[in-house]
Amino acid sequence: MKDNAGEIIELRCSYIPESRSGSDTSGINVKGTIHWVSVPHAVEAEVRLYDRLFSVENPAADEREFRELLNPNSLVVVRAFVEPALVEAARSGAQSNFQFMRKGYFILDQDSTTDRPVFNRTVTLKDGWAKEMKKG
Repeated sequence: MKDNAGEIIELRCSYIPESRSGSDTSGINVKGTIHWVSVPHAVEAEVRLYDRLFSVENPAADEREFRELLNPNSLVVVRAFVEPALVEAARSGAQSNFQFMRKGYFILDQDSTTDRPVFNRTVTLKDGWAKEMKKG
């Protein structure tokens, strides 16, 4: 449900235990899945989403000045909330690579501190480059 400004103010959801990933026995065709983290228990993190440095596939083949070809979105930094266990696993060295649902694979950055973990995306799950090239 949204308010007059278009902001989401209420979600109406159903929990169907039989539909858990990998063990679905519900027979329900789910249209979407919500992944959430309990904010009171979550750890605030900086997440760095890296993308291609150039906006064209082959900058050497383009006659424009290379600075004109730079992708302004080659680095997007977002604030996120992550599970405390994720940060602890990364800090302890038990695990160094993580998959963030629907976003890609990440690694804990050396700039991380105890109070502010930083994760860098190393690989996206979907590559939109071919789709962008078709747009022209």
